[in-house]
Amino acid sequence: MSTPRLSQTSFIVLGLLDYAGSGTPYDLKRAAEVSTNNFWTVPHTQIYTECARLAQIGLLAEEREETGRRRRVYRLTDEGREQLERWRGEPSEGISELRDASTLKLFFGGDPAALAAGQLAAHKRQLAAYEALIEHKEHLPAGQALALECGIGHEREWVRFWGRVAAGETP
Repeated sequence: MSTPRLSQTSFIVLGLLDYAGSGTPYDLKRAAEVSTNNFWTVPHTQIYTECARLAQIGLLAEEREETGRRRRVYRLTDEGREQLERWRGEPSEGISELRDASTLKLFFGGDPAALAAGQLAAHKRQLAAYEALIEHKEHLPAGQALALECGIGHEREWVRFWGRVAAGETP
């Protein structure tokens, strides 16, 4: 059997199920909203379709609730866990992709002062939220704590940058 083609969305689903043990696509969507979507956004519709696809290729086991809404509950199979472990062990040598509407607007001549006000406030809020979470990092797995520290570093840089733009400091 050939190795199935897996995307980053595939590994988000596998990873979230690894942490949760089992869950519905809705459970995974909610978990992603407060975790991985902070650095890798996946539309919730992709989570639903990816669960079904991963079950079809044998990386997830699917159970259907007998009563009520008859939701599908997924969990990792041994093969799914092996694929996740293999992916975790592969080095990532690429750089991150920056997709930021305000930077795009700046590039195309948007008003720096108008953009800076909203961006500065938004990044200060996000930084405060991350810093509140890091207070409890002893309750997080090591990888999640490291990802949170990475997010704090990025938010601090955004606050520094947009603060300079708001103050009229230009290169």
